[in-house]
Amino acid sequence: MNSTETPYSPTLAHTLARWCYTLLLAIATPFAAVNLWLKTKRQPDAFANRQKERFGLVPAPASAHGYLFHCVSVGEVVAASSLIKRIMDKDPNVAVTVTTTTATGSARAKDIFGEKVNIAYLPFDLPVTMNVMLTRLKPKIVVITEVELWPNLIHRCWLRKIPVVVINARMTGRSASRYAKVSALFTPMLHKVSHVCAQGERDYVNYKKLGIGHSKITLTNNIKFDQALVSHTDSAFLGLQRGMRRIVVAGSTHEPEEQVLLEVYNSLASSYPDLLLILVPRHPERFAAVAKLLETKSVRFVKSSQCPSVSADCGVVLVDEMGKLNQVYQIADYSFVGGSLADKGGHNALEPAAVGVPVIMGPYTYNNPVICQYLEEKGALNVVRDAGGIQNCLTSWLNKPEEAQRAGRAGQEVIRANSGALEKTLSCLEGILR
Repeated sequence: MNSTETPYSPTLAHTLARWCYTLLLAIATPFAAVNLWLKTKRQPDAFANRQKERFGLVPAPASAHGYLFHCVSVGEVVAASSLIKRIMDKDPNVAVTVTTTTATGSARAKDIFGEKVNIAYLPFDLPVTMNVMLTRLKPKIVVITEVELWPNLIHRCWLRKIPVVVINARMTGRSASRYAKVSALFTPMLHKVSHVCAQGERDYVNYKKLGIGHSKITLTNNIKFDQALVSHTDSAFLGLQRGMRRIVVAGSTHEPEEQVLLEVYNSLASSYPDLLLILVPRHPERFAAVAKLLETKSVRFVKSSQCPSVSADCGVVLVDEMGKLNQVYQIADYSFVGGSLADKGGHNALEPAAVGVPVIMGPYTYNNPVICQYLEEKGALNVVRDAGGIQNCLTSWLNKPEEAQRAGRAGQEVIRANSGALEKTLSCLEGILR
């Protein structure tokens, strides 16, 4: 935000790198188009009449000179949603477009905003497709949530003098190493970004190492802390409420985490007959595979989409519906957050912590290291390595419920102590637009 900063001037090497990237993507685009056509056949509801959006023909908003938010998928949509709502509260007439790269992300945006925002798929990252999209939307600012930086999108915005801001920005050591290897492409792209709002100290340091100017980065901390502060009401799910049974919720799971949780459940069920395991796979395309896995086990289970209530002899619930995880966490006594035994970086531990539920995760927590570190330091999160670690942790909590309750309260205290990122991020956007 420093007006005296030296303007960026691309070198010949940088220009060649961007055109090589564009050429490679242009070659790959026909294959991507075929893949899109196949997805349309498999998921007709998700892609019906929307293939043209991948070529820039996105729906036009009600008015020009609004906001364009790009969110990769569900997690980024949720992270951006509170900021978008604040912007719309301040200016009810402003146009907001939300782009995603996945069908589940698009569906989540629709669930949250309905018709209040313009929703589209992000086009293929080619000069012509990005030009078409920007011409149709005419945004005054482009806001990218967390991670997904596309060279042609950023370059076209730069040519049109449209500021690009990365909010809740995440940059792992692994990603920084990869970007450093293609510095001829990444460095000029980073120079064209107007501002980065880093979600943690690690991310702030890694962006600085990659060459972003001091005046163009702010350590805002993680918006998810503020989102988690949203008040929750007592909720029921399939006729269940907290306290009716001892409930373990395994949220956002990947293969083989469901198998591991089932092994733990089978080991504990005879000693704790009121124990109930609720599995919530991360991706809807895995619902059928997890159901088949359950069918091979000697356990009584139900699918949430087919069952209005859970009987006393039911041991496992498979949540085969999207958008239910927060509701399910509200009835939990204990939680496992997925993507952490499977090497996916770990998903959002603040969701169960916000409703006073103690958290177990595997060793892979690099997507949200600061959040996990804070929760672990305060006793709200137990990091384990395998099924045995999960079983030991659950056994301790089952035998000493006061320990679980204390861990749950600790998580809520961490969230309250780390709020404020939303206001800092909003201030950065307002500063850029001024």
